[in-house]
Amino acid sequence: MFDRIKGWAKLWQIPKRWWLLGIPVGGFLAFVIGVLFLGGFYVALEVSNTEEFCISCHEMSEFIYPEYIEGPHYRNASGVRAICSDCHVPHDMLYKIPKKIYASREIWYHLTGAIDTREEFEATRYEMASRVWEYMRESDSRECRNCHSREAMALEMQGRQAQRKHSDEWYERTGETCIDCHQGIAHHLPEPPAVVPDVTPAP
Repeated sequence: MFDRIKGWAKLWQIPKRWWLLGIPVGGFLAFVIGVLFLGGFYVALEVSNTEEFCISCHEMSEFIYPEYIEGPHYRNASGVRAICSDCHVPHDMLYKIPKKIYASREIWYHLTGAIDTREEFEATRYEMASRVWEYMRESDSRECRNCHSREAMALEMQGRQAQRKHSDEWYERTGETCIDCHQGIAHHLPEPPAVVPDVTPAP
């Protein structure tokens, strides 16, 4: 026990060789840098989740935002508003980081002007929407459940069709998730591309 206390006390002694001061000083600097990095990382995550950030590029402010403010997620009887990140960014950090990394490619599309005009946007709209729908199906509409849950629903206040599709029995039988019925709830539904007939001559 005495040796343990003596060893612990040595950690707080001023080293006899000046260069040994670099060990505690380096450790302290590493700690400070780590705190600053984590703090900056967290602030960047929070800022990039704000509505102002989401609509800071013209593709969002001109093509998407006007549709969103027409819908029930922007203005409704209960006064509860869901912003872009509520629907498109997971709340759980385990899923948020990969989603942020995946979404960073949109910066490249913005810088290269891939969907710079309304015509370019509409030409790729169905493809972009399909990717979002597929992601939501794979996650069982996880972001919808940030605000909505079947357990909290008063089914008796819903119409007969909604009651049936919000029941546990329906979910277990069909495996359908929120996005299967609620596409277009926040944005206009895109027109599916026209099917090009196969004109390959028969052998």
